[in-house]
Amino acid sequence: MITFTEAQLTEWLSPLIWPFLRTLAVFTSSPVFSSKVFPVRARIAVAFFVAFAAQPSVEGQTVISINDAGAFGAVLQQVGVGLAIGFAIRVVFAAMELAGELVGFQMGLSFASFFDPTMGGQTSAVAQFFGQMATFMFIVMNGHLLVMMTIITSFTAFPVDQNFLEALKQIKILNLGAELFSSGLWMALPMIGMLMFANLALGIVSRVAPQMNIYAIGFPITLTVGLVGMAVTLPMLDQPFLALMNHAIEIFSPK
Repeated sequence: MITFTEAQLTEWLSPLIWPFLRTLAVFTSSPVFSSKVFPVRARIAVAFFVAFAAQPSVEGQTVISINDAGAFGAVLQQVGVGLAIGFAIRVVFAAMELAGELVGFQMGLSFASFFDPTMGGQTSAVAQFFGQMATFMFIVMNGHLLVMMTIITSFTAFPVDQNFLEALKQIKILNLGAELFSSGLWMALPMIGMLMFANLALGIVSRVAPQMNIYAIGFPITLTVGLVGMAVTLPMLDQPFLALMNHAIEIFSPK
């Protein structure tokens, strides 16, 4: 009769359970993976497969049994680091959507809002367009593979232990909020400059020819300038997007 001891089961299951929890937390919070069109059962299955395939890369981790007193702290650390990875990737998408919000406000399309089922809230048309472009760039640039690589390398930077607060201190997740606003404004700045120049030109025209109905011609002009600006600048947004993605990944890479 084949028998197993508790120590053997712990050595076998511990290297699988903790990566599985971290990977599942990433899939729960990161864009694309956390989409409602991605079934929960498939998400769990893929997370288990990634954790199983990552076994050769996470050797040497601390063996923590589920019955140990520090198991709860280990669970907090895995879930916290996984959610932080997903949040960092989410900031990249939020920067693109913020750029779309700023551009849409300058174009006069801030009132054109729709319900986004993937986000579960109201978003403007331009912000939703920028978000879809970010999703396309994420897939084309193999962003899903970068996320998988980040999960594996995070076990070197943040090995499995019970010290969740120390991992949170090293991540410095609050700094990502500043990256969100600065990067979003940086990506929207060319289009905002074009629209401000168009509004300045309309202001001069309204002073030179007061008899013209500036409100009747202002909206079509700003809308046209905004659409032309998006058509010109969107092909150049791949470099800022990739730079911001690399910056988000570097946080969880070994120093």
